[in-house]
Amino acid sequence: MSTTERFTALDVFRGMTVCFMIIVNNQAGSAPFEPLEHASWHGFTPTDLVFPSFLFAVGNAMAFTMPKMAGMGNGKVAGKILKRTFLIFLIGYLLSWYPFVSINGAGEWVPKTIDKTRIFGVLARIALCYGIAAMMIHFLSRKAVIFASITILLGYWLALSLGGDYTMLGNLGVPIDKWLVGENHMYKGEGVAFEPEGFLSTFPAAINVIIGYFAGVLLREKGKDYEGIAKVLLGGAALMAIAYCWNYNFPINKKIWTSSYVLYTCGISLLLIGSLVYLNAKTTFRTGNYFFEVFGKNPLFIYVLSSFIPKTFNLIRDADGRSLTAVISKDFFQKITPGPWGALLYSIALMMVCWLVGWVMDRKRVYVRV
Repeated sequence: MSTTERFTALDVFRGMTVCFMIIVNNQAGSAPFEPLEHASWHGFTPTDLVFPSFLFAVGNAMAFTMPKMAGMGNGKVAGKILKRTFLIFLIGYLLSWYPFVSINGAGEWVPKTIDKTRIFGVLARIALCYGIAAMMIHFLSRKAVIFASITILLGYWLALSLGGDYTMLGNLGVPIDKWLVGENHMYKGEGVAFEPEGFLSTFPAAINVIIGYFAGVLLREKGKDYEGIAKVLLGGAALMAIAYCWNYNFPINKKIWTSSYVLYTCGISLLLIGSLVYLNAKTTFRTGNYFFEVFGKNPLFIYVLSSFIPKTFNLIRDADGRSLTAVISKDFFQKITPGPWGALLYSIALMMVCWLVGWVMDRKRVYVRV
């Protein structure tokens, strides 16, 4: 299998995750499309696979970029890793703060202060997971990385078991986040101060990146053989089996990113990436490749764009004070098909707008890298 084939499979896999992240995160309407909802607490839905798959894809990409750093000094490598971690984290924070203004009770535009701006979030988690994984991979031996990863997963299980329970407000991560950033800077989407991308659960989430890295290394070294692809697929099945058994003691749960959830999602990601590599390397099936490649070639930029557009639309108001997002949703998509299906159509339309921007960038060979 050529390098081009490997990167095609990676771009398609990464593009799939970005595509579905946009759809899942941007439903607008009276009621969301239920099949795209996350599990309410313990349990798993297909939507719960999207974010960890992106982290897995980050690790896949590192399998091809980390070797380029081998000839650099440790100080230079650490600087590059820290710089990239900081920039992605900063972009996430600015996106959370954007549009920097809000409407007060009197209907007046006022500056949006940072005292209630969320600090952690999707991009913050991606940044921190990349930084943790990259540092471990560069500075530790392969055996040490594996040992440290197992220790993190088991240690997180022990910490949550001894430090509280597995409920939303009773788990150990909540008091740590309140102490670290304060309630005003935490996610409020559950109706209480609870951060699903909090500090403590970032450590097991980093293992998604590390497993993705080792999968990428295996495919880089042996991906041209059926043996390499078979090992990826069997590894995926094995991780899912372990996660299924572990679920009885440490439930699969995205919102506190349990260790069983890490293994379960990595298992599915291994099955998916192995299947994509097989289709690209061993068959002539290419249907849908380019559509997802467009997302996969500019994943960070397109993801940021998918949040920037609706946030900007919320600044534009009609005579009744409704945002442009609400107008488009209610007066167009909800009239085509009211309720959840209208919300789904809106999110698909936004996804297609982002795809078109990505398509133009790809045609002009513009690729944004941080």
